[in-house]
Amino acid sequence: MKKVKVAPPKPFFFKHGPRAVLLLHGFRGNSADVRMLGRFLEKHDYTCYAPHYSGHGTDPEQLIQTGPADWWNDAVSAYNRLKEEGYEEVAVIGLSLGGVFTLKLGYSYPVKGLIPMCAPMSMQTTDIMFQGVLQYAEEYKRYEGKEPEEIGEEVARIREAGMASLPDLREFVLDVREHVDEVYAPILVVQGEKDEVIDPASADVIYHEVQSPQKKLNKYAESGHVITLGPEKEQLHQDILEFLESLDWNN
Repeated sequence: MKKVKVAPPKPFFFKHGPRAVLLLHGFRGNSADVRMLGRFLEKHDYTCYAPHYSGHGTDPEQLIQTGPADWWNDAVSAYNRLKEEGYEEVAVIGLSLGGVFTLKLGYSYPVKGLIPMCAPMSMQTTDIMFQGVLQYAEEYKRYEGKEPEEIGEEVARIREAGMASLPDLREFVLDVREHVDEVYAPILVVQGEKDEVIDPASADVIYHEVQSPQKKLNKYAESGHVITLGPEKEQLHQDILEFLESLDWNN
């Protein structure tokens, strides 16, 4: 019997207080990766908004048609939405590629504080990245409740189609890497020491190159790449709250 299709995660906007936090997920991720953090911060009077990038949180066939220019525009649009809704001060927290966007927002727009988490400053080969896309496609279709044969056929079509924007993604990350020294906002750099997706040394690069007078580097010995869902998430929540509380908010 075919499984019932489960509704995919949706973006969220938890309105709770004048201090706004933009939460940005990673490549192939979605708002579920930062939802527990969002709920935690909401309980401490922070408004939290987590958008989805184009092609994310949906069919992989849509993901492969998009690229970093689309996703960056989505991050900027989310920042602007908070501003348009009257939130004058915005802190940005991002996981993985969301952490790269966090840094770029930090040197492109006024921000109250920045928390890049497991943010890469170098990228794997496009072949390895595409293997991750295929894995995402298989998992998504299994999640939808499709039969193995159907999943195999659909993933094979995605493999044949490829993802033309992956070289652009590498270039995007490397470009941000070149501009990290333009970041002056307060920053907390977060890294899981068991991260097998990116080079954990990226956190050291960010920490040493940003020009922020207020900066801190936190490493978590038991955590992997998706640190927000890892074994040290409660400590991470507390550390993020402590950092946010240390900022000079106007309200």
